[in-house]
Amino acid sequence: MRVVIAGGHGKIAKLLERELAGRGDTAVGLIRNPDHAAALRAAGAEPVVVDLEHTDVHTLAGHLTDADAVVFAAGAGPGSGADRKDTVDRAAAVLLADAAQTAGVRRYLLVSSMGVDTPPAAGTDEVWAAYLRAKKAAEDEITGRDLDVTVLRPGRLTDDEPVGRVELARHVTPGAVTRADVARVLLALLYDPATAGLTLELVGGETPIADAITALH
Repeated sequence: MRVVIAGGHGKIAKLLERELAGRGDTAVGLIRNPDHAAALRAAGAEPVVVDLEHTDVHTLAGHLTDADAVVFAAGAGPGSGADRKDTVDRAAAVLLADAAQTAGVRRYLLVSSMGVDTPPAAGTDEVWAAYLRAKKAAEDEITGRDLDVTVLRPGRLTDDEPVGRVELARHVTPGAVTRADVARVLLALLYDPATAGLTLELVGGETPIADAITALH
């Protein structure tokens, strides 16, 4: 399987790249900063330098040639303002969908966030509210496309060691989940095309990942 990952230098992305490489798959990581290329190669991925905020659909589609799936795991990141939450977390995700359609790649996994269905409460930090609105807008636009989309909404992310047991369903009680377990769930979703069309929430739990995926059918 050849998988192109937007936000290729992110923590979840690098974990997913290692998982794919460990199975003999090809992971291609899209990165903005060429200095990150070595880290991707160390993770077993092929780095491709492209700035998702400053490219066009045809250029991006060219990087998706022969891909079996795309994963949007990019984000504006800590320290960014509300404007970049929109240009990265929404607009870049939509651009990847446009490029996937142009390149004929049907499978699309979108890493979103729990909490996006509820409008931000009064007094919510402006940047966090912008992030939630951007993620929800990306979901709404991408799930309406003629693509095989799975939306994954992790809970609060930690850098703890993977547990391998999760709670994965359309709605779960809010909680935390390790980034490593998110990466392993993404890998399992990539290998289970029957999960296309689902929007899933994810936190740590008691169910082995394989069983949690099977239970979705």
